[in-house]
Amino acid sequence: MNAKYLTLFLLTFFVFTQVKAQDTIGISKETVLKKVTEGNLQIKISQHDFKASQAEYRQSSAVFLPNITVSHTGISTTNPLMAFGSKLNQEILTQNDFNPSLLNNPDVIQNFATKIEVLQPILNFDGFAQRQAARIKAQSYKLQSERTEEAMLLDAKKSYMELQLAYQSVQVLEKALQTAKENGRMVDNFSKQGLVQKTDVLSVEIRINEIKNQLQMAKSAVRNSSDYIGYLVNNEEKNVIYKPLDAFELDENAATEATSLSNRKDFQAMALSTEAYGKMVSASKMSFLPRLNAFGSYELYDKNIFGTSAKGYVIGAQLSWNIFDGYKSIGKLQQAKIVFEKAQTEEFQYKAKSELELNKFNRQLLDAKEKVNLAQLNVNQSTEAYRIRQNRFEQGLEKTADVLISEMQKIQKELEYKQAVFEYNFTKEYVTFLSK
Repeated sequence: MNAKYLTLFLLTFFVFTQVKAQDTIGISKETVLKKVTEGNLQIKISQHDFKASQAEYRQSSAVFLPNITVSHTGISTTNPLMAFGSKLNQEILTQNDFNPSLLNNPDVIQNFATKIEVLQPILNFDGFAQRQAARIKAQSYKLQSERTEEAMLLDAKKSYMELQLAYQSVQVLEKALQTAKENGRMVDNFSKQGLVQKTDVLSVEIRINEIKNQLQMAKSAVRNSSDYIGYLVNNEEKNVIYKPLDAFELDENAATEATSLSNRKDFQAMALSTEAYGKMVSASKMSFLPRLNAFGSYELYDKNIFGTSAKGYVIGAQLSWNIFDGYKSIGKLQQAKIVFEKAQTEEFQYKAKSELELNKFNRQLLDAKEKVNLAQLNVNQSTEAYRIRQNRFEQGLEKTADVLISEMQKIQKELEYKQAVFEYNFTKEYVTFLSK
């Protein structure tokens, strides 16, 4: 009895798990795009890159802001020089301390020093150029992040269209399977009456199995598209099957042929990146110029920890000029020039390649529209041809093989039409993406 209940429980749990594992959720294209904008991992990565470039730009503020440090140091020494200096800093030096025997063999002395240091850059020409480069680089990353978002939204639109296409294929094949089974029953009846041969029955069964196989592949395409949409929206739930709520139809809006690429964010980002490399060349040149920095310190000394019995300060300025550093600066300048020239070449190449791609897809859009029109005509003709052959077959005037071929052509043309609509709609979206 216990084994019976255990078996029933396991079967119930298995069925519940399978149903839960195959949850189907209706989703609209607008919802997919919104979730991609909010949660897509690639978009988040690009945003992190932008924030990192902002942080790098903030670091460059050190070129004009002061560097302030505070330290507290304690020592215990019998070193003659250190001992004399410590007494001098503590302002406790007496005439007796100049006794040669005490100078050479001082007693143990403790010294605690609190020091506040300020370093203030005044003229660092290369640092100013590097700061400009960091600012431009941050702007470039911002545009790259925005372009990444646009690209992921395009990918989301394509995935949603693929999901729609997969469901359309399932519908067409399910209807075809139903029709094939009805034909199979008809052929089986004819076979029992001796009107058709056994080979006709087998041909119909083979055709039914072919449609079942196609249907299984279409259902797998639904699951694959659902998984990818889940990845794009960063859905943590697994085994979710999405069902599109928007109708799968031809986009009848007039397509505008794109001719300009100047407003694209990736082009603007590349231009800014090249400009940043140019600033680094300027920074390398300016490293040969002198630097002017101010410095100052306020010091507190005592024989006790954190004591403040003696005080003093130091202020000053330093003009430094690195005349020769073993070709290090010259090598950096040469490297910066080469990197700048490479960036210019890559920018030119990217623009040329993008123009080729835009021209290609403008033509492909026209081809896709013509393909849709021809596919629609083929659907109408194959449907009519199948209807005629089916009627003649029911009257015993048509061969089973001819009906099967006609049915196969009809299904194929319907699937080709759905594919043509998908290709046209996506090509239209891609042309828009290439031009904005």
